[in-house]
Amino acid sequence: MPDPVAPIPMPPHAYVPGQNTRHPEDWFDGIKSSLQTGIPLADLQHTQAFRAGMIYLDAGFYWECHEVLEAVWMQTPAATPEREMVQALIQLANAQLKILMARPHAAERLCDMVEDHMDKCASSAPILGVKPAQVRARVKKLRLFLDPE
Repeated sequence: MPDPVAPIPMPPHAYVPGQNTRHPEDWFDGIKSSLQTGIPLADLQHTQAFRAGMIYLDAGFYWECHEVLEAVWMQTPAATPEREMVQALIQLANAQLKILMARPHAAERLCDMVEDHMDKCASSAPILGVKPAQVRARVKKLRLFLDPE
């Protein structure tokens, strides 16, 4: 079983392409190594990689969130609610990153993608500990930011 209390290292800065420097290529390797091939789906939410992704998302480290959640996504089987949830979280982080990059149309398109992934999650029950309604609320908030009228 993964260690649910392993500390999450915070990146030195939030990387925004075209605005500042990217992290060293191997900076996230230790976090990603918390994922073992064939890890049970029920354990994914307890990995350092998934927890880091969620912490980074909430703290405004959107590129970093994508970087670590992509490794989680690769451990999810196709056509599962867990895969759809992780993909939705990755695209949510991407949408928020596009806002920082002054690319509102790209952010809007990514919000559509998040909603498409959430539509494939048939239940309102938490998936990997994340409530679908919370993801939808974040998308709604982003859309209001993009089009306040």
